[in-house]
Amino acid sequence: MAASIETKPPIRILVGIASYGTNNAPYLEEIIRQYKSMPFKIDIVVFSNIEKNLGADIECTIGLPNKNPWSLPFAHKKLFVERANSYDLFVYSEDDILIAEKTIRAWLNVTAELLPNEVAGFLRIEFGSNGEVNYPDAHAHFHWDPSSVRRRGAYTLAHFTNEHAACYVLTQAQLAAALRSGGFDVAPHEGKYDLLCTAATDPYTQCGFTKLIPVSHLGAFTVHHMSNRYVGKIGVTAEEFGRQIDVLLRIADCPPKALIPTETRLWRNAYSKDYYEPVTEQFTSLIPPAARSVFSIGCGSGALERWLAKKGLRVAAIPLDPVIASGAAADGVEMFYEDLEGLKNKKHFDCVLCSNILHLAPKPEKWLSLMHTFMHGNSTLIIQTPNMMSLKAIRSRWKDGPLIPLVDYTTMGTHFSSARSIRKWCSKAGFRIEKISKILPHPTDGRAGLASAIAGHLPTLFLSPFASSIVVTATRKVK
Repeated sequence: MAASIETKPPIRILVGIASYGTNNAPYLEEIIRQYKSMPFKIDIVVFSNIEKNLGADIECTIGLPNKNPWSLPFAHKKLFVERANSYDLFVYSEDDILIAEKTIRAWLNVTAELLPNEVAGFLRIEFGSNGEVNYPDAHAHFHWDPSSVRRRGAYTLAHFTNEHAACYVLTQAQLAAALRSGGFDVAPHEGKYDLLCTAATDPYTQCGFTKLIPVSHLGAFTVHHMSNRYVGKIGVTAEEFGRQIDVLLRIADCPPKALIPTETRLWRNAYSKDYYEPVTEQFTSLIPPAARSVFSIGCGSGALERWLAKKGLRVAAIPLDPVIASGAAADGVEMFYEDLEGLKNKKHFDCVLCSNILHLAPKPEKWLSLMHTFMHGNSTLIIQTPNMMSLKAIRSRWKDGPLIPLVDYTTMGTHFSSARSIRKWCSKAGFRIEKISKILPHPTDGRAGLASAIAGHLPTLFLSPFASSIVVTATRKVK
């Protein structure tokens, strides 16, 4: 008599999908089709504001948690709470996020290697018209935390500071831990992210988990953002992202620290350093035409530094971290990876750039004084910093509560930045200001842009309330 073969029961998965309106109907249909094709025991519940005919085996729950349409993603939480003991896995996503079977299997494999407070997560990818891959989650101040790289079994993982991928997966044990934390079963709210994104990030931001991306197996942990809506707008290319991954894999055994903390603790991380700053004529026009060498303090992805190098200038930089600056380094920008205070420099440059980072330094005057090291007698220092005295800045701080003065660096993660503060910092550091320029918001930037269009016809004296940024050119004081 043949021996019986013991088989494990199929994994039980509860999938919750937020689907507002009908715009993403084709994507939703494909997502459901994909889940139905998987060899798991899957129950699918769609949350919507309107009735949807998705088939007899698909549960559709109608209604919003509150009157705000963006609260819909929070509807899945009550379901997960009610059925917390009935499934092995809990999957949440928006209705244009395609999670493949291989991704779920890869997630299960890496989860077996993680610590109890670690959760494997995903990054979104999009495809352009020519098939090129875009990583839309990499934009603004979001970046890899180089100090977070760690090895777990055969995996190398790292934390990406943008926790939002419009989806997440939790085991039954992880969901139970999230519920015990008190941060999961909560009313719709927003904070670091807007209402739509917060529902998908609460497990990390409120429940004590650290979201880690398995960078050694990145292909298995990307999910298709089917609408491809950000291609050509925000995000980085596969080539650029691949360079960053290569650096993460190299530094896994000795993770470095970032240059300084670059994210503020203000509402939505206002005034944090933009890691992907574009090249702007308003800034580059201030670089002296005779300058043959440029030194950049706080290089991010390096668009400006690479642009200057292609112009034939000798360009060097202290990067925010070796990961984000990998593309600039590959394109010929010389990198100084030492800490600014500990750097033993023997080179001088015709121009030193400090773009939107001085207000984030613990001691701006001390940082400025260190820049003398890189300058000769005729060098020019160019500083760009946010104008926190602008009408837009004041209005933004007022609408979110009492107008709090930004004077406590320890609490806020930033110093108050204005024309007056820059003058004070420069004077204490031994610099003489030659010129102060004010950068207005782009005319297409909503009400601020409309105000800037009007302000563009006013004398320079009246530009301060409208300017989003301040740019200072300075030289060393003659002793």
